[in-house]
Amino acid sequence: MSDTPSLHDDGWRQAHVGHWMSQALQRFDARVLSLMARNAEVPLALSNLAARGNLSASHIHITRHLALEGSRLTDLAQRANMSKQAMGKLVEQCEAWGLVTRLSDARDGRARRIVFTPVGLSWLQAFQQAVAQAEAELRAAVGPEVATVIAIGLEAYAA
Repeated sequence: MSDTPSLHDDGWRQAHVGHWMSQALQRFDARVLSLMARNAEVPLALSNLAARGNLSASHIHITRHLALEGSRLTDLAQRANMSKQAMGKLVEQCEAWGLVTRLSDARDGRARRIVFTPVGLSWLQAFQQAVAQAEAELRAAVGPEVATVIAIGLEAYAA
């Protein structure tokens, strides 16, 4: 007898750890964006974009992965596990919204570095606050012991 479910019983497709990790990440990112939309430190235009759903989890990739000293597009895309073309479109949107700008790379005159603007740094600070609050809400929802086990387990699995 096998522990593998039958293909005719397709409930397994929504009842596995990968599905739950995906659902949890979507919920977490949505909560972070919701908190950022209500943060008084976030410029009103960005707050309105977030509140209307124009900012998405994909925009958080820039917030999560852009180095404070700036990053080349290729490096940023690689850290976010995205194609250079997809990251380029996100950078263009974030540039239009005033979150980032492109500067010449001092190490290579042909290359450009993407860096946070002062507005982008405010956005990053709001992101940090929203992540901390969303993590606190997770701890309250599942209990501190379970939240710690989740964090340790996911960190070990991702390594």
